[in-house]
Amino acid sequence: MRCRIEELIKARGLQKSFVAKKLGISVKQLRNYETEHSDISLKKSFILADILGVKVDDLYER
Repeated sequence: MRCRIEELIKARGLQKSFVAKKLGISVKQLRNYETEHSDISLKKSFILADILGVKVDDLYER
């Protein structure tokens, strides 16, 4: 699977700091999610999907 979080944030024209604040995390932690160094929790996945206007399934690509 390939993480699409960074791609989706850029496509929506959002600032990473804005997204991180909405998730209640640091920009560094958001970057860890994007690079798959950390796994995003299910709860935060749903919040992120709402912010980006996508389904949770869309955050990753097979």
